[in-house]
Amino acid sequence: MLSEFAQFGRIARTGYVFAREGVFRELDLHEVRGPLKLGIRLLRLVERRGPAATKGAPLAAALERLGPSYVKLGQFLATRPDVVGAVIARDLETLQDRMAPFPQKIAEEIVARSLERPLAQLYSEFGPPVAAASIAQVHKAEVDDFGQKLPVAVKVLRPDVARRFARDLKAFYAIARQVERFNPPVRRLRPVAVVDTLARSVAFEMDLRLEAAALSEMGENTKNDPGFRVPGIDWARTAKDVLTLEWIDGVPLNDHEGLRAAGHDLPALGRLLIQSFLRHAMRDGFFHADMHPGNLFVDAAGNIVAVDLGITGRLGPKEKRFLAEMLYGFIERDYRRVAEVHFRAGYVPADQSVEEFARALRSVGEPTHGRTAQEVSMARLLTQLFEITEIFHMQTRPELIMLQKTMVVVEGVARSLDPKLDMWSAAEPVVRDWITRYLGPIGKIEDAAEGAVELGLALTEVPELIQRTQRLAANLEDMTVRGFPLDAQTVRNIGEAEAKRSRFGHLALWAIVGLLALFIVLR
Repeated sequence: MLSEFAQFGRIARTGYVFAREGVFRELDLHEVRGPLKLGIRLLRLVERRGPAATKGAPLAAALERLGPSYVKLGQFLATRPDVVGAVIARDLETLQDRMAPFPQKIAEEIVARSLERPLAQLYSEFGPPVAAASIAQVHKAEVDDFGQKLPVAVKVLRPDVARRFARDLKAFYAIARQVERFNPPVRRLRPVAVVDTLARSVAFEMDLRLEAAALSEMGENTKNDPGFRVPGIDWARTAKDVLTLEWIDGVPLNDHEGLRAAGHDLPALGRLLIQSFLRHAMRDGFFHADMHPGNLFVDAAGNIVAVDLGITGRLGPKEKRFLAEMLYGFIERDYRRVAEVHFRAGYVPADQSVEEFARALRSVGEPTHGRTAQEVSMARLLTQLFEITEIFHMQTRPELIMLQKTMVVVEGVARSLDPKLDMWSAAEPVVRDWITRYLGPIGKIEDAAEGAVELGLALTEVPELIQRTQRLAANLEDMTVRGFPLDAQTVRNIGEAEAKRSRFGHLALWAIVGLLALFIVLR
């Protein structure tokens, strides 16, 4: 019960900070009815007024005020415009995950404890932090490699960060469950599943060995790719709380003057960035899902070097084929083909019209052809795509939404390098190569060979499958005769769970209202 009241307090504080920063100012009350409308009006009574009012993006300001977990939540939701809308997602992109560094002494203790050796035996030099975020901070250090001093980057996890994020995630889950319960139209967006995805993402970021593995995997995938690479990993100096990797001396991709001074071709870098990202997604099914300019550098050889793989995306064979065929259809302006790909993949319900869906896709694709990136609003295009998903009752696919959002970020960075860039023409060689390789004769032979192997494995499981079917049939027959067993304790447990959930919703609501009333009286 104590933990429930702690959650109520966190939810109430969140509601108050949202109201104070003017988040509810952005809501259109014409679409709101009943008690919810009254509740929003009460919340707006505590809004900042006059010069103190939050300007620009109030949601981003509120999340920054609430702390690191909420900043991470905002950054994650910026990758999910299907949930929060394209405008809010764009505002959340302004969130800066820059925190005050924790003390040098604590960082050194964490490194020595995690790697089970004195710091002096691990690094010949260990400098102060050069960057600090909500989950970890980075130090520049040096290692002695057979008498040669090599610079390295050392990422150190913040102390106690896992416990704090676990605590705040409970509040996120509580809010998501109440939203699903009291707002049925939003269930299509699966808020609880969104928090599940955030929890998995944060769990990966909390174990720096997993980020090292992601860098290693991408390094293997891209070792023969022209113009793209990731830093090498020092596995001997890497553990759950510490990641040591190659120090990158390069020009940030958003430092255009620095890139020109170093003799780099900016339009060529823009095309290279888009083509590299599409290779990773379609060929490898594994891509960097946080490719903002702060994570991208250009080294002296002209390679784009990507760092910070805390957030990655993965596509299965079905999703890779879907992406390639969809892009190819848009490039060729074959909207019927694109529509059929959606239906074959099961992303659009079978009771919808292929022809009508193709027409909707045409309305998205045609305005982008023959126009430069400078003339095309990717935010507007995204908004239209999400409106189409609602019209045709498409279920949210988190992996595709992350891919789509990352593609928009990559396109934005590439456009900053070359305002005249045409994303379709830049994508065409990579997409066509994939189509030729995997949907041509060689790909069909490989698919047939893989299918034969899977069939052979399936045949070996047939005897066990028959036994399971016989047992299931016997159990069903027994239940038909005797009925479904449901003892008294089970019934009591179900009743108590439902009562507890109902009390939680009502108490959370009254806690928020009571706290707001108190703030109004004290103003």
